[in-house]
Amino acid sequence: MKGLDSEDLRRRRRASWPVARYALGEEPSEDLSEVTTPAQRVAMMAELAEAAWRLAGRAIPSYERRSAPGRLFRPGEPRPRDE
Repeated sequence: MKGLDSEDLRRRRRASWPVARYALGEEPSEDLSEVTTPAQRVAMMAELAEAAWRLAGRAIPSYERRSAPGRLFRPGEPRPRDE
């Protein structure tokens, strides 16, 4: 955008941001199940998870899902305090 100062340029870029405004208490539901498919929701979660790993400065794990570390806690079994 030739000839625009930095303030004008920022203003024009902000004008294209996807923003929605709602009155307090009239926000739409956070349940996306009626407006998205399961595949779309998984894709959204994958994007968020990848962004979180990058933000943490850590490498995204390369192991297969079936090899992911985990622990099973049976009902009533106490969990360690540090987790």
